[in-house]
Amino acid sequence: MTDLKLGILLWSQTATWDETLDAAKRVDRLGYDHLWTWDHFYAIFGDPYQPIFEGWTSLAAWAMATDKTRLGLLVGANTFRNPGLVAKTAATLDHISRGRAILGIGGAWMGLEHQAHGIDFGSGFGQRLDWLDESVAAMRAILDGRSVTSEPGGRYTFVDLHHQPLPVQKRLPIMIGGSGERKTLRTVARYADMWNAMGPLDVMAHKIDVLRRHCDEVGRDISEIEFTLGVKVTIRDTKAEADRVWKEAMAHNRTPLADVADDDTFWNGTPEQLADKLRPYVELGFRTVISEQPTPYDVESLERFIGEVKPLVDAG
Repeated sequence: MTDLKLGILLWSQTATWDETLDAAKRVDRLGYDHLWTWDHFYAIFGDPYQPIFEGWTSLAAWAMATDKTRLGLLVGANTFRNPGLVAKTAATLDHISRGRAILGIGGAWMGLEHQAHGIDFGSGFGQRLDWLDESVAAMRAILDGRSVTSEPGGRYTFVDLHHQPLPVQKRLPIMIGGSGERKTLRTVARYADMWNAMGPLDVMAHKIDVLRRHCDEVGRDISEIEFTLGVKVTIRDTKAEADRVWKEAMAHNRTPLADVADDDTFWNGTPEQLADKLRPYVELGFRTVISEQPTPYDVESLERFIGEVKPLVDAG
């Protein structure tokens, strides 16, 4: 028997606030373990200038409207905010939610929103990942109640930085998203409580091997890290019907099908087909699956993912 944990990420583009709030409440009522949203200022599917809501503010509002599901950004853009501010925000969310916050963080990737907002995008992805490693080290220390003073030559210049109150959780979990083998997975090995990744089965198997080597190098037990798999499910009685619903959702999000033709994280099909596809990932160690749900939020898929797919996977 497998006790699969499930989360839902609600796309924050194109929806009205009432739609996102209603969907968040539904996710909580259905019994999902996690509820996530993006950390973007521009839409990331299709036309970037579609309406989109800010992430941390949305989480705080959802915390007041939900009871059980854990809450986080999948994942926060490290470049957007000072790490000390992020740690303070996460701790505050933990108090608002009575101990349900997760600090999701990644290196950031969308250049357009950085340029438009005048946010430093760095010299390249490598530099942003160096910033991420420095940032996560500081946030882990702050959330654990330690003081942080920066070493010379880094991105940040913290001076005896420490916070009160500490989070409600004794160890507020940090999720790191990404699978870069040289830097991101090294940072995961050092600091992450949760790791989010997505991709074909053989690629994920390789990434786990790389992560295990990084864990060995830093003296970390890889079993301490919760593996979370990112997918995007549409569930119906036939795959053809699921494809139709998905295509309508892409049109609603002004996303040409050609733009997502190579995105193998869109999983359309019956509950049985999705369970069959999930089982090998679970065997690899991905015991948590987070599905991103586009607008308009698909109630049937939300209900059937936890109500039908999970029991099939749990039964083996």
